[in-house]
Amino acid sequence: MVAEIRGEHESDWAAMVRVAELLGVGTPETVRKWVRRAEIDAGSRPGTTTEDSAEIKRLKRENAELRRANAILKAASTFFAAELDRPERR
Repeated sequence: MVAEIRGEHESDWAAMVRVAELLGVGTPETVRKWVRRAEIDAGSRPGTTTEDSAEIKRLKRENAELRRANAILKAASTFFAAELDRPERR
């Protein structure tokens, strides 16, 4: 919507204010953030796209899971190695 009415206003901010009014959004700042996000996703503004951001988040979560699994495996291997070193009881 902002792109459609941008030419009818003296500035981008004025267009964002009008769109916020039309949509009933509490603040034009919210509309500004939506516009910036859309520009980044479209490649017309530098930044991390929504898709890339979601992929980074997924990879961080996966990395944390793998670190937890490694910690569990290390603890288990230490435990079993200690069991092998103990003399047999009969």
